[in-house]
Amino acid sequence: MVRWQWKTFSELTVGELYDVLALRSRVFVVEQRSIYLDPDGLDHPSHHLLGWDTARSRPTLVAYLRVLPPGLKFPEASLGRVVVAPETRGQGLAAPLTAQALDFLDARYPGVATRISAQHYLQAFYERRGFHAEGGVYDEDGIPHIEMRRRAR
Repeated sequence: MVRWQWKTFSELTVGELYDVLALRSRVFVVEQRSIYLDPDGLDHPSHHLLGWDTARSRPTLVAYLRVLPPGLKFPEASLGRVVVAPETRGQGLAAPLTAQALDFLDARYPGVATRISAQHYLQAFYERRGFHAEGGVYDEDGIPHIEMRRRAR
């Protein structure tokens, strides 16, 4: 069972922030072998969606993303650091994770489009959620990415 939880940066406890940074580093830095500075200064003004596996003896962070307000990274609102823990992939967590984020965006920023820098292999996943590619594939931290945009709702 996954419990979804929205928090601003200031609402994150030290333990939750540690879990977020550990999961992001585990996947983006270690698993994907991408050497970059994960704390990029964009976490403070963002909203954070945490997915906790509550079936374990201690709730464990298994999914996460952040929502960036318009004008922070792109003129549009944005999703970033979308991640599912390796041991829980294939259990269908990415769909509800992104669905909740898109619902949040539509409610929080009505009439504002969403732009993402998606890993290229996930292009079809995001297309099924209303995004379309803009431009070609480019390298970001050693990983092929593509910029995608979703119309305002």
